[in-house]
Amino acid sequence: MGARPLTALALLAYPTASLPREVVSRILQGGQDKIAEAGAAVIGGHTIDDDEPKFGYAVTGIVHPARLLTKAAARPGDVIVLTKPIGVGVLTTALRDEALVSAALTGAMDTMRRLNTAGTRLWEIGVRAATDITGFGLLGHVLEMATESRVGVIIEASRVPVLPLARELAEADHVPGGTRRNAAFVAGSVDFDPGVDDTTRLILVDAVTSGGLLIASPPSSLALVKQAVEKAGSEAAVIGRVTDGPKGRIQVRP
Repeated sequence: MGARPLTALALLAYPTASLPREVVSRILQGGQDKIAEAGAAVIGGHTIDDDEPKFGYAVTGIVHPARLLTKAAARPGDVIVLTKPIGVGVLTTALRDEALVSAALTGAMDTMRRLNTAGTRLWEIGVRAATDITGFGLLGHVLEMATESRVGVIIEASRVPVLPLARELAEADHVPGGTRRNAAFVAGSVDFDPGVDDTTRLILVDAVTSGGLLIASPPSSLALVKQAVEKAGSEAAVIGRVTDGPKGRIQVRP
């Protein structure tokens, strides 16, 4: 939402009797490295014994209330920008299904490790609406923005960046349950052009971990948005535009 992160509290649960301490140490170090990269500090946390490993942070940041980026500020005429490729859910499901070797996940892991630091610069270059792509998939989060902003959105499927192998693996039915639930959730609010095939429809709702930013940018700010995103190590793909209606509906074109 445009805030600058300040502090983080680590939350760690793991099976103390079976998960080696060196693995736990690597997990903590990886998190520490990303928090430091974001310019914040880990100031404490909490650890418990649990059968299933879980790790995350409670993060505190700061932003002026008048400078918040929200899902309710997209306006007709804005262009829709996506800063990371999608397809993470399909790839990780294929790994779980033993249809993919871990080395093939390098590209997906690189995108998940990449911070969305461009978000802290968007307000000053004229952007008011943004969110990130996570569990609801691309179309799920586009729908949130369209609904809360009371606008329509057109997405051009061919312009949406997709991770390598995601399409082939989706065609082979390595699709997570969350992705299928997303498809059912958005079905009543999305109008697909007949030229958009079933595999593409699934990938557009694929459940994502640590996805990119979804930005509704005024056309006059687009060049500066691209510069900010590229400076943060990502790529800005223009995947659609905001319309004046129907409100809360998405049109997906080939």
